[in-house]
Amino acid sequence: MPLHDRIIPYLETAELYHLARLNSQWFWVDEPLLSAFIERWRPETHTFHMPFGECSITLQDVAYQLGLPIDGFHERFRVLPADASDETVRVYARAYILMLLSSQLFADKNANRVHLRWLPYLASLDDLGRYSWASAALAWLYRCLCRGTNRNVVNLAGPLQLLQSWIFWRFPTLRPSGFDRFGFPLASRFGFIFSDIVTALIQFLWEPYSSVEVAAVIHPEILVEEHRRLWAALTSLIYFAAIEWHQVDRVHTQHSFFLVLE
Repeated sequence: MPLHDRIIPYLETAELYHLARLNSQWFWVDEPLLSAFIERWRPETHTFHMPFGECSITLQDVAYQLGLPIDGFHERFRVLPADASDETVRVYARAYILMLLSSQLFADKNANRVHLRWLPYLASLDDLGRYSWASAALAWLYRCLCRGTNRNVVNLAGPLQLLQSWIFWRFPTLRPSGFDRFGFPLASRFGFIFSDIVTALIQFLWEPYSSVEVAAVIHPEILVEEHRRLWAALTSLIYFAAIEWHQVDRVHTQHSFFLVLE
């Protein structure tokens, strides 16, 4: 479904425009790489257990990689008619948002369906920007990773772009070769790239977002204090029935400060 210019204002209101920019890029999923990391995942702590210690995907990673806020498909939707009314544009905007939610953030193993529970939330497009998309997406990823540790599970669901991009940013020796340019969201760095991973020593970057190059492309709203103060929050992440704990106290070297929410 193409992203029409008249839909963009609604995506910006819903705080999903940066994610929509990722949708225009084909993202190759390295299944063996993700499977290797799932074997290192511990459901009881929501961390990857590595030889150097524990690490995890946090709310800060979601903000940088997907550009999501922290605080607070049908055939007929393929092309927006040139003479579409404002009401028709809103209908297409809702359909596009549903497509983003079902394919980018909250994908399940069906890969082509979206749950009806999202429909009431789309009734008011103006209210969509008030939701914490980042915490919901991270909760769903945690739940999918925990399920993936079960030896009877053969397929992985969830926001796999986030998982794979996190791996590439944190483990530079596992990155695809021949690509040194990036924009925002940071996950766009690895679009259209095939992996050429070789056996190498494990190297983990504790602060991959501190470089001048990253600071030059990050959008200002990602760095607003009301968002930044939640990156290291010890709190629950809620995605409907999925409630997972954001245990950043176990990976404290990924952050320079902490905030406990009660």
